[in-house]
Amino acid sequence: MGETQIEKESDPEQLRRFMQKVLRDARALEKMLEDGCFEQGVRRIGAEQELFLVDAAHRPAPVSLRVLEAIDDPHFTTELASFNLEINLDPIDLGPDSLSRLEADLEALLAKAYRGAASAGADIVMTGILPTLEKADLAIENMAPVPRYFALADAVYQQRGRDFEIHIKGLDELTVKHDSVMAEACNTSFQLHLQVEPASFARLYNIAQALAAPVLAAASNSPLFLGKRLWRETRIALFRQAVDTRSSASDSHHRHQQPRVTFGEHWIDDSVLEIFREDIARFRLLVSTQVDEDPFEALGRGEAPSLKALSLHNGTIYRWNRPCYGISGGRPHLRIENRSLPAGPTVIDEVANAALWFGALKALKDEYGDIREHIEFDIVKENFLAAARLGPRAQMQWLGDTSMAASEVVAKELVPRARSGLESLGIRDANRYLEVIEERMLSRRTGCQWMLDSLGSMDVAVPTAERLACLTAATVTRQKEGKPVHTWSRAQPRETEGWEKYYVKVGSMMTTDLFTVNENDVIDLAASLMDWRHIRHVPVEDSGRNLVGLVTHRGLLRVLAEAHGQPRRPISVREVMVKDVITVEPSTPTLEALALMKEHRVACLPVVENGHLVGMLSERDFMTIFRVVLENFLGR
Repeated sequence: MGETQIEKESDPEQLRRFMQKVLRDARALEKMLEDGCFEQGVRRIGAEQELFLVDAAHRPAPVSLRVLEAIDDPHFTTELASFNLEINLDPIDLGPDSLSRLEADLEALLAKAYRGAASAGADIVMTGILPTLEKADLAIENMAPVPRYFALADAVYQQRGRDFEIHIKGLDELTVKHDSVMAEACNTSFQLHLQVEPASFARLYNIAQALAAPVLAAASNSPLFLGKRLWRETRIALFRQAVDTRSSASDSHHRHQQPRVTFGEHWIDDSVLEIFREDIARFRLLVSTQVDEDPFEALGRGEAPSLKALSLHNGTIYRWNRPCYGISGGRPHLRIENRSLPAGPTVIDEVANAALWFGALKALKDEYGDIREHIEFDIVKENFLAAARLGPRAQMQWLGDTSMAASEVVAKELVPRARSGLESLGIRDANRYLEVIEERMLSRRTGCQWMLDSLGSMDVAVPTAERLACLTAATVTRQKEGKPVHTWSRAQPRETEGWEKYYVKVGSMMTTDLFTVNENDVIDLAASLMDWRHIRHVPVEDSGRNLVGLVTHRGLLRVLAEAHGQPRRPISVREVMVKDVITVEPSTPTLEALALMKEHRVACLPVVENGHLVGMLSERDFMTIFRVVLENFLGR
């Protein structure tokens, strides 16, 4: 999506003309493959680094344009959200020091990013999903002010025809609706590129598919989204649902439709053309652009055509292993882009992941040739989903019809092969990186596991917002130290400065694990909940799960007093509940909520969003704040 002058799907005639350009590009690509126009005998690697920008409270900082202006380097560009950045590294010829060069180049560019972020009062974080992200951060106002992003977002929404529904179940469960593609901005990755020759593309691409699962398991770094513990690599589920264009009109279970974020449905047989043709056939155009070049005229002049239309359409289809067409020094080439790996936790961790992928690709091609003869595609796809859900603990069926944990596949099967594969490519600096993978798998201390262990060791009495901020602050600190994640100590409570910032809004301190009753329930149920859970207020919802009232401890006492110990009829909650309930929203300032409680003499405030109950704020929560203040005052 690097093209800046794009237009959303609107004018049918314009779209038809653009599809003609896409099809002509595909035919030109076919001719180029037949005529041997592609660069041969050259092997290059490349990478793209995506980042989060955070403020002093370690929350998303929408200052990307200010940071880019301060950096003033063409390697840097915007991403979908204004709290993201992307770094495009220069291609590197595969050679003895190519991995250490990749590390050095990335470190040098990150140093610029740190300086640029600091000039805007921000910092950077390399992580798959930022723990401190909140739903409010995904407002369209935080989209980077670049026309192509708005055009793409509008086109995706129009083609879908309804709000996006995200449902992910892991250790916790998350269900949320959103009205734009901004949930895509929650994901940042470290994308690897490998230039391949056309004749070996199909075999290498299939091997990349087979490797996707164990390499992803080894790299997993994204267990949290909106405060919920979900998949070990939640990005895989989130990205797929965040840009799903399938509409409600096609919800019939009889019809098979692929989402635009896809692993694929089968092996490829002979050529990259199979993927491009399938994607043209399966996926409608989202956007178009003005294309003046005729690719056949360019070929007639002995020039490499840009294939602008085909590349733009390809950029709106998000295969986890994506084929790419490019031009280097006037010669066209093909690349496999690995899009599944998360950003972070450190540069050495990312380069270690790259070493594993590059080396294993070469070794498996040399050892097995056609991987299709050794493992079924459905097994490979199932492995990928298992890796995303469970990380190194995922059970996988591997080559030779063996079954083992992903950590064993990586440590016993892939690391030795990756070492030999890199050696055969003449790369001498492999051991430093592959040892990181070995030690990470031996300890199973991925970035994901470090986050979950750190979060689990913190006092649950500390509000979630502060714990997530401590986790993010610790990530920033340890990333700057540069040691691989398997050596990190756990994040500690109050590891971040400015603790008071995490209590500014109601949403940061409210209780979200709620017990409610329906307005038609018997009042005895509410009384039992109060007794069992040691609470003095029970929210009341209707059948549409809208907040309609509140049962108070005082109201129950009144019912008991009126009964005078005599048998009574079953009384409904509706008859007893307080109907005129004072409520607040998650974004309400905490001091304003406290003033409301004092003004109306209430001990709690239901927290609602779009009429639905999302939390409760009580006097007990304010006591938590008081404890935090006291602990910090005493220097704990």
